[in-house]
Amino acid sequence: MNVFAEFQDRLAILLRAIIAEGRLPGDLDLSRFTVEPPRDPSHGDLATNAAMVFAREAKAHFSSPRELAANIAFALASDPDVETAEVAGPGFINIRLKPDVFAKVARVALVDPAFGRGASAPGASKVNVEYVSANPTGPMHVGHGRGAVFGDALSNLLAFAGRDVTREYYINDAGAQVDVLARSAFLRYREALGEVIGDIPEGLYPGDYLKPVGGALAKAHGASLLEKPEAEWLPLVRIFAINAMMDMIREDLAAMNIRHDVFFSERSLTEGADVVGAAIEDLRARGIVYVGHLAPPKGQLPDDWEDREQTLFKSKDFGDDVDRPLMKSDGSYTYFASDIAYHKSKIDRGFLDMIDVWGADHGGYVKRMQAAVKAVSGGKASLDVKLCQLVKLMREGEPVTMSKRAGTFVTLREVVDEVGVDAVRFMMLFRKNDATLEFDLAKVIEQSRENPVFYVQYAHARACSVLKQAKKAFPDFDASAVALAGAQLDLLTDEGEGALLRLIAQYPRQIEAAAAAHEPHRIAFYVHELATAFHSHWNRGKDQPHLRFVNEERRYLTEARVALVVCLTKVLASGLAILGVSAPEEMR
Repeated sequence: MNVFAEFQDRLAILLRAIIAEGRLPGDLDLSRFTVEPPRDPSHGDLATNAAMVFAREAKAHFSSPRELAANIAFALASDPDVETAEVAGPGFINIRLKPDVFAKVARVALVDPAFGRGASAPGASKVNVEYVSANPTGPMHVGHGRGAVFGDALSNLLAFAGRDVTREYYINDAGAQVDVLARSAFLRYREALGEVIGDIPEGLYPGDYLKPVGGALAKAHGASLLEKPEAEWLPLVRIFAINAMMDMIREDLAAMNIRHDVFFSERSLTEGADVVGAAIEDLRARGIVYVGHLAPPKGQLPDDWEDREQTLFKSKDFGDDVDRPLMKSDGSYTYFASDIAYHKSKIDRGFLDMIDVWGADHGGYVKRMQAAVKAVSGGKASLDVKLCQLVKLMREGEPVTMSKRAGTFVTLREVVDEVGVDAVRFMMLFRKNDATLEFDLAKVIEQSRENPVFYVQYAHARACSVLKQAKKAFPDFDASAVALAGAQLDLLTDEGEGALLRLIAQYPRQIEAAAAAHEPHRIAFYVHELATAFHSHWNRGKDQPHLRFVNEERRYLTEARVALVVCLTKVLASGLAILGVSAPEEMR
């Protein structure tokens, strides 16, 4: 039961009545207005901008948006579920609902295991969420972890909202970096055979994580690779090292409870069939690729700038700043050309809704990739790129920057092993993805209100304890969902109880809005707000015994309050599950 969606429909009916009277145009797009929680709860339960959105269309018959808003508010006043409807500011409408509306929502939430879940829309396109896609050259670092958690939570959120989601990892197993990996692994191979290698040469990957790869190569090949020239051993070692790194990355992801449906190899685009070349020829046939010259970059001219004839993609025609090259001077493809072919493969696999999760350092690449998707799909597909900002790893306020295992950075696995997967996942999501995150290893394991993950999980555990108390006070207490749904919820008259009921009723709308915006952090904020309201009401009961959830002298009131608490545990657990965080029933 989504109160906000229901009132969106009711307002649409009222607007159609005004259209039928000839006071609004018949072609009005009624999907443009919103019904949302007001920013200040004291203003009511719902707020709509309908009169403001349609102010221009209403000019002929209404002197101002406020007049249109007054007409809508007057009609709303006769709705049996509306207590008050008031015009605010230039034409917003604040709606206060009758308490039994929230009792209805609570009853639905108690018996419906899918409360808050969106229905699958017939004919809706599949969604491809590509995330992590770290180069397979070493273990995952904390920055990778933020994108991994964000992408996984976003996939959970979209699936919960009713979308058909595929989780994809793009393996960057082509290019110079994997040749560097192969040479670094070969050095460790020589070390495993007993050679003293000394300091790792500049340009190769340091860190101990390649030692097992070198040992495995030695076990598999003995000393035979030493007798081969680089041209022969390099391809063999490259494949061996990439597979070893991907196994390590999969283990790191599994430690975070992250699993992908598809692992797509970049190398597959050029080995065998020339998929990249085919994609370029497809664009060329449509007049979107041409041969020409690019203007030099603005500002200081790079030392390696070369004014030459190039194969170019008309990305300016699709919203980019400049046209983009598809071929390098040596005849090989640019990274952009490979990325075009890769995204074309997604479209060919039936994905018209695509979401890529990238690091913030790729921000300059967004426009050209969105232009490419628009061109390749003929405007039918969309690409939303979510950039994840840096993670500043701290311990008691001091930066943590080095890892013995990786050599130059702190690995994600080290952080998970130290503070636990729940802390990592929740804190990665308790900031919007495009905001820099300070992650303090000491603070995220504190059992205090200042630690958000503890605070939310403690709310769930505390709520679970209420049910135990009720069963102790009333040994025959029936805690089944059906029994609790029949409790006298009209007895919940305290302002704290009302606030909890209203927050619970917001859950379906929070899911809907977060999924539409591709912003899982909204769910982290929501469960924290719900936990805060619960703890606040619990603390009031310490000083005012009549507000405590279990009242041994008033069984019916206890049943109603336990129903409220069980409802809260279901919503908290559901929201935490979307974030990939556990909902413990006890905390010590």
